Amino acid sequence: MTSISGSIDEFRAIADQHGVHTVELAVPDTQGHLRGKRIPAKRFLEGGHESGANAADAIFVFDMQNDLPDNEFVNIDTGYLDCHFVPDNATGRVLTHRPGYALVFADTVDEHGAPHPLSPRAVLRAQIERCQAAGLDPLVATEMEFFLCNQDWTPVQEHIQYSSLTDGLEFEPVLLEMRNALLGAGIDVESSNAEYGPGQFEINAGPTDALTAADNAALFKSIVKQVAMQHGYRATFMPKPWEEQSGSGMHVHTSLNAPDGSGTVNAFAACEEGQPNDLMRSWLGGMIEHAEALTLLGASTPNGPKRIRPYTFAPTHVTWGLDNRTVLARCIAEANSSANRVEFRSAGADANPYLVIAGILAAGADGLERNLDPGMLCIGDMYTNPGDAPALPTDLAGAIAAYSGSSLAGQLGDTFSRSFVSIAEAEVALAAEHNPEPDAVNDWERARFIEHS
Repeated sequence: MTSISGSIDEFRAIADQHGVHTVELAVPDTQGHLRGKRIPAKRFLEGGHESGANAADAIFVFDMQNDLPDNEFVNIDTGYLDCHFVPDNATGRVLTHRPGYALVFADTVDEHGAPHPLSPRAVLRAQIERCQAAGLDPLVATEMEFFLCNQDWTPVQEHIQYSSLTDGLEFEPVLLEMRNALLGAGIDVESSNAEYGPGQFEINAGPTDALTAADNAALFKSIVKQVAMQHGYRATFMPKPWEEQSGSGMHVHTSLNAPDGSGTVNAFAACEEGQPNDLMRSWLGGMIEHAEALTLLGASTPNGPKRIRPYTFAPTHVTWGLDNRTVLARCIAEANSSANRVEFRSAGADANPYLVIAGILAAGADGLERNLDPGMLCIGDMYTNPGDAPALPTDLAGAIAAYSGSSLAGQLGDTFSRSFVSIAEAEVALAAEHNPEPDAVNDWERARFIEHS
C-alpha cells in the first residue's frame, strides 16, 4: 500500500513515483456508493488537499437509482445545498488496478462547518468516539460475498462447488486481479474462496480500526466491480439476486482493544474456553438487545430481507452461540486468545458498511454502558429450534417498524434516522406496486438493484 499517512509531502513523493495524474476525493453516500470529485494531482497537491470540494447534499437522500424520494431535511425547498468535502489525507492510497489514479476519503460538513448529520462517515465517527471515550478502540473485519456475472447479469456458473480449488479455474485470473488490486489499495486481503452459490465468491479482509474497515469495505466493492468490468464480467453485491440460490452477506467481526500499560490488547482475549468474558458478554448483550432494529441497517431495500430465510446460512432469529453458523452472533471465545471476537451475520452484502458498523458499535456500547446480558447460549440448529428467541424481520416494512423510534435509532441520530427511514419507506411503496410477493425476486427487482448493489 502507498498511503499519505497525514503527510502531503509523503504523498507527493508517492504520486510522483507512481505517475499519479488524478486524485479521486471520495465520500460514501447513504447507499454506500462512493461519490466525489476527480481532481488533477497537481491541483490536489498544491492546495486541494486542504480546500477539498463541494457537492449537493442530495447525495445523502438518493435511492439506489439516484431518484430523490421525499425527504424532510433535503429537498427542493431547501435548495439541495452544497456540502463540503474535507479530505482525510491519512486515508490516501494509489489504485494499482487503474494506473495514474489515487483516492482519498473525505469527511462531509454542512453549510455551518459541522459534521453533516446525514453523512454515514460522520454517523460512524460518533460511535467510534463513544467507544474510545470508554477507553476502548473497536477493531473490525468484514467478509463480503458477491456474484460474478456475465454481461447480461446471468451468473458465470450454473453449479456450486464451495471452496473448490479445482473447479472454476477459468475465473482465477479475475479473482487474482481483484486480490492484487485490493492489496494494492492497502486492503489486507486474507483469502478468497468460491461460496455456496453458482458464480458466488467471497474475499476476506483482515481486521483494522473501525473507520478504516468501513472505508476499505466501501472501496472493496468499487474495486471488485471495476476489475470485473476490466475482465468482461460484472459483479453484484445484491443480497438475493435469485430466489432459488444463496444470498450474499456481509459478516462483520468486532473486538475491542484496551490499553495494558505497554500497548493494547484484545479486551475479549481473557476468556475461558467457550465462555465469553464479562466485557464480551455485555458487548454481545447490546447486539442481542438491538438486533431487530439493526436489521434495517443491514437490509434497507425490499430485496435485503429476502436473505433472512431458514437454511440459507443467514440468521432468522435473535440468537448467539459459539462456532455455529445458524446464529445471529457467532462468538469466537477461546482461552486467552487474541483472535476472540463477535461475528454479526445478518447484514446483506449491499448494506452500507459505515452504517452497519456504526449500528453494531452503538449496540455494543449500549451493552457495555448498561451491562446487558445476552441470555442463554444457543446450541444446535437455530432454524428449527430457536426456542423463545424473537424472529428477525423478514421484509422491509418489518425492519422499518423495528428501527423507527427505537433506542438504536436515537443513538445514531434523530435526523439521520428519520431520513434513512424515509428512503426505505419509499422502497416499500415501490415494491408494493412492482413486486408484492414476499419471497419472489422478479425482473423489476433485479433491474432496480443488481447493477448498483
